[in-house]
Formats: sequence, structure tokens, C-alpha cells
Amino acid sequence: MSNLYLLTTSLLTGGAMSAPPPPPLPANPSDSLSSLLVSTANKALEARVSHKIVPTVETTVETSSPQFSSQWQKRRPTKLLKYQQLKYQQRLPNYQPATPSPKSGTELYYQRLAALRAGKLYTRLPAHSFSSFWAKGLNHKGVPLTKPTYQQWKQLLAQEARAVAYGQGNNRLSMVVGDSLSLWLPAQGLPNYQLWLNQGISGENTSQILSRLSAFSQTRPDTIYVMAGINDLRQGKTDQVIVNNLRQITRQLRQNHPQAQLIIQSILPTRATAISNQRIRNLNQQIAQIAQQEGAAYLNLHKLFTDSKGQMEHNLTTDGIHLTPLGYQVWQEALQYTESLIAANRARALSL
Repeated sequence: MSNLYLLTTSLLTGGAMSAPPPPPLPANPSDSLSSLLVSTANKALEARVSHKIVPTVETTVETSSPQFSSQWQKRRPTKLLKYQQLKYQQRLPNYQPATPSPKSGTELYYQRLAALRAGKLYTRLPAHSFSSFWAKGLNHKGVPLTKPTYQQWKQLLAQEARAVAYGQGNNRLSMVVGDSLSLWLPAQGLPNYQLWLNQGISGENTSQILSRLSAFSQTRPDTIYVMAGINDLRQGKTDQVIVNNLRQITRQLRQNHPQAQLIIQSILPTRATAISNQRIRNLNQQIAQIAQQEGAAYLNLHKLFTDSKGQMEHNLTTDGIHLTPLGYQVWQEALQYTESLIAANRARALSL
């Protein structure tokens, strides 16, 4: 990437973003912030995500600790986000994005490449941005767009990371790391008072993710969300390989980004007959333990996507593994709520 691109991105993202005032804190705070994300009773760890999303808040103070350590007294969300799904199903039975957006990895790649060359971060743009570069599937000469290679995806994400590291300024940054599930997480619907950096690549397993963590080591995220492991299962990797790699990913991210709050997300259930959902549940218990042992938080999204048979809810997935727009909306609300808790924790720390 040229210095011009970096400089342009700096000019576009370096200014502070406006945000609403902090929401009032719970009247009777009791549980630690981490307990709102996870319950460890009998090692059957469950996400406890509120039915009502807490208003998000921007603060100007850096996180003093990467761990969720504040104490709240006598208040705990009482409903899982899963129950909100029923309302979605009734309200949005044919939910579709409001604007056209890339439908293939090739289209998404060229959209992001065009945004980068224009000095913009694609997560802060409308879903249809730069459509002239990708919507027709042709380049400016009328030649079909070439499917990007894995190496090209790595280079693009590394360039985006360098641009954000250069141009972040005083803005807060949240980052998602993972495979195609993370890659296609829509930026629309996520808190927009901060920057979002997407470091997901389709098809990646935990070994590949581990090998490229240095590509964004110069960024300064406040929060890092990690989800990985489903491609390992598809590729026949052992549980030990998956668990060991996730532990190493967690440790390296903690070392590279000591100021960040690291959140390890569960592997989602599937409807793919070749992948055992019981095995996923067992792996998630081990992943939760890794998060606890390595000083990270664990966000159990698994429960929010599971039907009565232990599979992925049919209307949340396109093919048994990947998510529909409705599935992403469920995930986005969980992230919004988590970001709200983090922000409220910062605000409370300021008041002490």
C-alpha cells in the first residue's frame, strides 16, 4: 500500500467520532461483567444476553485492564437473546438487507480493494459502496473479475490493518478475527461510534489464523472478537489441534494487544450431517476453559443459534453452516450488547 492511501485513511478516520452520552448504570450492580457473558455452573457455560439492548456509549478513556473486572450488585439480564429470535421471525419473515451488497467473495474483495484505494474503510461505508467496481462482475475494461487468491486476501487484510493502525487517531477500534462467518459479518447494525476492522478470511482454519496474527499486530483495538474452528472440523482436524491452536491464538493476541479486551466466541451449531453437534458442544466447553485460563472472556453464541434438536435454527443458516441475514442480525445484537457492557464498565471505572 502506498503512503498516499495511508495518509488519506488517516485524514478520513483520524478525527474523534461523536457518540451519545453514557447511559445510567444498573441501580443495583452485583455480578462481574464477565458473568454477564458467561456462566460456569457445572462447566456448562451459557451466554446470558439481555432481551433488551443497553444503549451504547462512547468514552474517551483507554481501558485500564483487558479483563472484565468491575463488580455489579444484584442485577442480571433475565432473558436470552434467543427469545428475541421469535420476534424477528414474526416481524421479519423475509428479512433482506435494505441495500444491495456483494453476494460473492470476489465481489466483496473488489469492493474492499476499491474502498482501500480511495482511502476509506469499507466497514464505515454503505453496503452498496463502489458498486461500479464489482456489481457487474467486470473490470473497467469489461473483463470478468478474477477470483482473488488466498494470498491476495491476506495482502488486502494486512493493508487494511496497516491503514487503520496509521489512521486510527483517538477513535476506538473493535476487531473481528475468524473465517467466512466473520468475513461476512455486516458492518451495518454494529455500533457506529467507533471503527470496526474485519480480519476474517473464507475457508481459514485455526492454524492459518494463527500464522497471520502478526499482520495486524500494530493495530490498537479496544476489543477483539475471535471465532474459529468450524473449518478445522470440516477438514478433519482433531479436537486437540483445534484447542491447542485456539490457546496459542489467545496467548498471542493477549501479547500483541495487552490493552484490548479479548472475547473468544463459541463455535456455532450446524445442520451439516458430516459435523457432530455434540462434538461442537464438547469443544465449546474446552474453548470456554481456555478463555478463562488465558484471561479472556467467552461469549457463548451457540445457545442463541440452536434449535430443540441441538442443530442450527433452520432460518438462521443458508447451507447448514453459513448464516442468513437474520442469523447475522442475531449475532450483531449480541455484539451490540457486549459493546454496551464494555462501555458501561469503562464509564463506571471513571466514576470510581
